[in-house]
Amino acid sequence: MKPTDAVPATNPAQDGRARDDRAHDDLDLLSLRESTLEQIAARGVTVPGYDRSTVTPGIVHFGVGGFHRAHMAMVLDDLMSAGEATDWGIVGAGVLPHDVRMRDALAGQDHLYSLTLKHPDGTRQRRVIGSIIDYRYGPDDPQGLINLLGEEKIRIVSLTVTEGGYNVNPVTGEFISEDATIVADVAALAAGQLPGTVFGYVIEALRRRRDAGVPPFTVQSCDNIAENGHVAKKMFGAFARLVDPELADWIDAHVAFPNAMVDRITPATTDADRAELCEDAGLEDAWPVVAEPFFQWVLEDAFTAGRPPYERAGVQVVDDVRPYEHMKLRLLNSGHQGLAYFGLLAGYTYAHEAMENSDIASYLRRYMDEEGTPSLEPLPGIDLEGYKDSLIERFSNPEIRDTLARLGAESSDRIPKWLVPVIADNLGSGAPVEVSAAICASWARYAEGSDEQGAPFTIVDRFAAQLQQVANSQAVDALAFVRQEQFFGPLAEDSRFTGHYLTALASLHEQGAKETVRRLAAHEAL
Repeated sequence: MKPTDAVPATNPAQDGRARDDRAHDDLDLLSLRESTLEQIAARGVTVPGYDRSTVTPGIVHFGVGGFHRAHMAMVLDDLMSAGEATDWGIVGAGVLPHDVRMRDALAGQDHLYSLTLKHPDGTRQRRVIGSIIDYRYGPDDPQGLINLLGEEKIRIVSLTVTEGGYNVNPVTGEFISEDATIVADVAALAAGQLPGTVFGYVIEALRRRRDAGVPPFTVQSCDNIAENGHVAKKMFGAFARLVDPELADWIDAHVAFPNAMVDRITPATTDADRAELCEDAGLEDAWPVVAEPFFQWVLEDAFTAGRPPYERAGVQVVDDVRPYEHMKLRLLNSGHQGLAYFGLLAGYTYAHEAMENSDIASYLRRYMDEEGTPSLEPLPGIDLEGYKDSLIERFSNPEIRDTLARLGAESSDRIPKWLVPVIADNLGSGAPVEVSAAICASWARYAEGSDEQGAPFTIVDRFAAQLQQVANSQAVDALAFVRQEQFFGPLAEDSRFTGHYLTALASLHEQGAKETVRRLAAHEAL
């Protein structure tokens, strides 16, 4: 089931029909190009239903990846196919070395890409998205990117960044002004030189627009950060204040930073996904996107210079995003954390494999019901029980093949923002924290760097060395991991949390992940 206000994965009129694409194994390969779209459509893949040559840029998006292309770019493509928003074409932008791969992948296929929705029964819905019309890599032509951002036709600059990408100190919540790249960018702008970071590009572009009398653009976040609009406003404002306090005041008064909540599981693209696209649809795509059918995007209606009619493509445009955002972060995202570490420790590789263990599914539902839900505000128009049912179904989708390693990556940016607030709120209200404490303990056990058979884990986290070093001191100090206040705040000082945490950590070491999760699912003492 879905929230009652949720919409179909895409506009049904634009979706490829759900079918068994494997009937096309003998098709010759077609490279994804504007010139091959008619042939691609003949193979049952939906293609843009509009003349892309008439689309003009209105959005510059930093951080083009699978997440953005499964959400915002798809919605714009829906609108364009319905004859709307053709002045809101997307120009992708990148400033980091790894962005070169996306630049090259898109440039080689006229900035088209394919989106495949994977249904649990094995059917596929495939379509080609055409809303991205160009891509600019800052180091190639920084002046060109700045000039584009200064043009009046660019009315939205959107962002999809990682949890650490906003440059927020995880303890204080303040901007990390001493970061070397930030120091260099502030110095460059002070010297009249061009920037190198997304902060520098956005702030310098806004300065030039102000000075030229051009209205400012909206800075629109499209990512998993709690209150992402507020965070973006604070962080970009802090950078601007380092450059020019008067400019920072002008931005604060004139630039909108709407909050947004986006919900769709979008796993990393694999070589197997590329191969399946070739074999089943005869389509060669350098960087396809795969996702689940479920889609929900809730967006605050706060824009500086207009916006596309998002609501006509199924987006919920509301006055206050926070209740919906908390629902997603505290149930889906925190649920993923609960799945990742117990699943990896138990020897599973994929989310759906772990969910086949009924104890894991039951323990996750216990977390959602007893601890996640009590921390939520009222949710107008949402069937919360149905939403939780849908999460268990979505985590169990065998076609997505979402890896537990992906779900468990960058934990230091995720658990402090997603799960620790649940614990803090429940400690304040008197609601339970036993399962949340066990999830924290599973992270601590995982951070030791090896599974229960001694096979090593690769800890993907910017604080990996610190986390592993502290985790491996737990034999001496069992609370060492949660004493890291930058991640857990003062939780190590609260016995209502630490009692459950210590019990769960001891059970993980002595009984193992499967037995620990069985007892949690059954409400048995650990």
